[in-house]
Amino acid sequence: MTAGILEEKSAHGDPEVRRVPFTGPIAWDSKSLADDDGVIHLNAACRKELDQLVETLRANPLQTALLDAAEFALPACRQMMAEAKRWLEDGPGFVIVDKLPVSEYGVGDSQAVYWVLSQLVARPVAQSWDGKLVYDVRDLGKPPGNGVRPDITNAEQNFHTDNSYNLYAPDYVSLLCLQPAMEGGISSIVSFYTVYNNMLKHNPELLPRLYRPYLFDRQREHAPEDPAVISHPLFQTVEDKLVCRLSHRHVINGYAMAGIEMDHEAREALEVLEETMREPQWCREFFFEPGQIQIVDNKRCGHRRTGFTDYPEPERKRHLVRLWLRDQGRRFYNG
Repeated sequence: MTAGILEEKSAHGDPEVRRVPFTGPIAWDSKSLADDDGVIHLNAACRKELDQLVETLRANPLQTALLDAAEFALPACRQMMAEAKRWLEDGPGFVIVDKLPVSEYGVGDSQAVYWVLSQLVARPVAQSWDGKLVYDVRDLGKPPGNGVRPDITNAEQNFHTDNSYNLYAPDYVSLLCLQPAMEGGISSIVSFYTVYNNMLKHNPELLPRLYRPYLFDRQREHAPEDPAVISHPLFQTVEDKLVCRLSHRHVINGYAMAGIEMDHEAREALEVLEETMREPQWCREFFFEPGQIQIVDNKRCGHRRTGFTDYPEPERKRHLVRLWLRDQGRRFYNG
């Protein structure tokens, strides 16, 4: 381990760089997707089960993080979330569940229902070093930077994978919309497989650099004595699958914190990747509505949002609730 830098263990020798384009439903673009691809509507049977669940929870209060989906039958909801997982695993790598009646359930019960439904996809895990399981995504009035995640600001976000800047990224990122912004805050998703195919066609000479380590700002999500910067590749090929962990912002900050200048090849590969992801023909945009749940494959798809302006009233400010889902390892932040 270099002083001040946590270096992840990697295979010896040159990394395996895929030279064949990806195919299948995950290699989508904005034109190949139908409007209803990845969208699941809450049917009457599911709504009845969730209404009964809310009644049960109101009669038997319990902290949300202690609710175990295994203790509730929910046959229709289990079928719905099994379909959601098929969209995630065998489809485009994202799903929208449309939608919980948050105005009827209220914030607390909506979060509890969301917690139970998400467990039917995978296990919720810690989203911060101090063990936070349920994470409120809303503007706290601070500029993004070291120790201030962009998700608690109103700033624009680049396409990224959650927890790219630490040891154990979640398999899926789930978001429940409780309140959209007054203006902006538009969500976008991109398939890294499609981006990879485009770079393979137009910039194949840059791909090997993305398989070698970059420095990331760890966002102070680590023990006080641990290194503040981590080193790992943006792309890896694992069992013929592309595994991506990237964030333009945290890479730029990581090099600045380490006092190391990024070499020309590393910077060019990073910037071309960023430019490719932002080309609108590769992306699907979403306008979040209250009650909608978005779940994204965090290793195969990137997500971002535009900057936003909130309503002046505190109760109308943009508010999403995020869960990280992962079945492997322990529930700790670092697995």
